Amino acid sequence: MKIAVLPGDGIGTEIVAEAVKVLKVLELPLEMENALVGGAAYEAHGHPLPETTLKLAKESDAILFGAVGDWKYDKLDRPLRPEQAILGLRKNLGLFANFRPAICYEQLVGASSLKPELIAGLDILIIRELTGDIYFGQPRGRRTAVDGHFPGAEEAFDTMRYSKPEIERIAHVAFQAARKRNKKVTSVDKANVLETFQFWKDVVTEVHAQYPDVELQHMYVDNAAMQLVKAPKAFDVVVTGNMFGDILSDEASMLTGSIGMLPSASLNSSNQGLYEPSHGSAPDIAGKGIANPLATILSAAMMLRFSLNQEAAALRIETAVQKVLQQGLRTADIFSEGTTKVSTVQMGDAVVKALG
Repeated sequence: MKIAVLPGDGIGTEIVAEAVKVLKVLELPLEMENALVGGAAYEAHGHPLPETTLKLAKESDAILFGAVGDWKYDKLDRPLRPEQAILGLRKNLGLFANFRPAICYEQLVGASSLKPELIAGLDILIIRELTGDIYFGQPRGRRTAVDGHFPGAEEAFDTMRYSKPEIERIAHVAFQAARKRNKKVTSVDKANVLETFQFWKDVVTEVHAQYPDVELQHMYVDNAAMQLVKAPKAFDVVVTGNMFGDILSDEASMLTGSIGMLPSASLNSSNQGLYEPSHGSAPDIAGKGIANPLATILSAAMMLRFSLNQEAAALRIETAVQKVLQQGLRTADIFSEGTTKVSTVQMGDAVVKALG
């Protein structure tokens, strides 16, 4: 089982190191190979996604990804910015389905800014379509009165686009996931304003006819954003487009108290996947040893489950994380009075110890 390990920038190197440490303890036949991506790759090769990194990713069964980005790269032309690496990987590997679970662990109920009764037992799965929508729509760019160069531009534009097959495949993924959970799907759109999302709504409704055992609810994105705060446990599986999913999944992650706890998986039709924490590169805390590695460790568990068919090993990791939280160990982002603050490395060591 070959894994491409792409730590990236900022805290990415620190958190991925802890996940790799946990994977090695499992004594599975894993071949892990590191490569540069994001800003680190730009510094070494002049591009955030070098051909060597892309080749490794394509040849691997799964990708363990850290995070990319740093403020110092904000002035680069957009195709050279670190964030383009993740978009390139999604497009080149056909990673169209992003799974973002928002689970509130019993030990962290007090870490949420919401009342305990609203989030105790929370378990939502947000499924975001990854390869269409406004992030990839053409045409796009800026216009000037003269020659189209950026200086002096008077307008900018992006195009929101979805094809029927793109919507159909993500809808199937959502309904199939719901069958394994509580059999309820909320499809989030903006059909009252955007033609693209009226089309989305129509296609999802068509696909739903093949899943009569699953309840389907349609909800406008602005209402969904409100309901996630008002009554989050009313949701089970949420499926939506690329941009809305980007926003709503971050909102949902904070319901649990810290985005540092939440993993994610991006899968293609062959279950080859890219696994990464839901948070970013956090350059402001990079190198301080205070980042929370649990989201990355839990992403590794998702990798074992979805791409490598190692369900037992995935459960071992998830159980170990719960044990560590039960012991009261906390990184700075989830620390509270009465718990013990630990470093990034110490948290990784604790998970390893809990694995036995």
